[in-house]
Amino acid sequence: MTQSTKTALWRRTIRLCTVTAVVTTLTACAGPQGTVGNALVYRPGLQGLAAIPLPERDLPTAVAEPYFKVGEGGNMALEGPAFDRQGNLYFLDIYAGRVLRLTPDRQLTTVYSEKDLHPAGLAIHKDGRIFVAGLGPIGVNGTFEAGTVIALDSNGGNRQVIVPPASKYLADDLTFDSAGGIYFTDFRGTSTQPDGGVYYVPPSTQSVSVVIPKLGAANGVAVSPDGKVLWASEFATGRIHRADMASPGVVGRWGTSIPYQFIGRAPDSMRTDADGNLYVAAYHQGRLLVLSPGGVPIGQILVPGREDDKFLKVTSMAFIPGTNEMVILARDELKKTGAMIFKARGFAKGPTLYSHQ
Repeated sequence: MTQSTKTALWRRTIRLCTVTAVVTTLTACAGPQGTVGNALVYRPGLQGLAAIPLPERDLPTAVAEPYFKVGEGGNMALEGPAFDRQGNLYFLDIYAGRVLRLTPDRQLTTVYSEKDLHPAGLAIHKDGRIFVAGLGPIGVNGTFEAGTVIALDSNGGNRQVIVPPASKYLADDLTFDSAGGIYFTDFRGTSTQPDGGVYYVPPSTQSVSVVIPKLGAANGVAVSPDGKVLWASEFATGRIHRADMASPGVVGRWGTSIPYQFIGRAPDSMRTDADGNLYVAAYHQGRLLVLSPGGVPIGQILVPGREDDKFLKVTSMAFIPGTNEMVILARDELKKTGAMIFKARGFAKGPTLYSHQ
């Protein structure tokens, strides 16, 4: 090969490397739609109120299906689903103060009504009684004043006060442990004034002890299948709390931790499955986020219509006993297409709750 040929090949190589570098640079600078420069371009799915945060977009995803329409409009706020031994689904209409029952053949009736109760959480005792957490009356400043926890028989009679309004808790959600003790959340507080918490009522008394204090609007509460872990959601701050329990109502020596911080608003009610995974209602996001027993996101369930800003206010869910099927409660406050019960399947079956022991 002559010297002139070598020089020509060398120059050609230099030009090729230069072009490759320029193309690589332009590709790196290009936006998601192929634009170059200083313009932001939306990626698909990142517009609207229901955008899924980027760290959670590639999670295993299921889409729920409509099961039952409870009401029209956008003002019926549903909460507290729980199944009894006969397969009836009990749940709550918060602002109308109603305890509702949906039979397996989808007949809906009102079991109990008390408007100023503003019921927000429900759990069923193994003797068949219904325990309801209520936020209490709305005061002149538009906030809840003094909540309560009550017990009813399965048809809404024999009302019994478990936690009186004089205690000044804003009882929002509750769950039983395997001994029949009650964990309930206190919805008081804000992100800058954490006055709420998680409390425990032993099965043999009606005394109340604090479990996790100083929370900003404590909302959801759940117990792991083995009873060793207590979960709670902090609505005002978007935090998920995990507590290793030494005994019922008593946090172990390592205390509590915050394994996950929600992106966007806001963690609401929660349930565990038989594998210990935690399902959290993402209020304002139209979906459930599923965390591992250690608190790491592993999946999500989307509500249909969320991409059009419908049914964003997902509040709670409940497993159908003995299955991995669950019902999910949501309302469409913005487009006002109603309050709905949806159905989906989780990773595992629901745990055996105290109601079915």
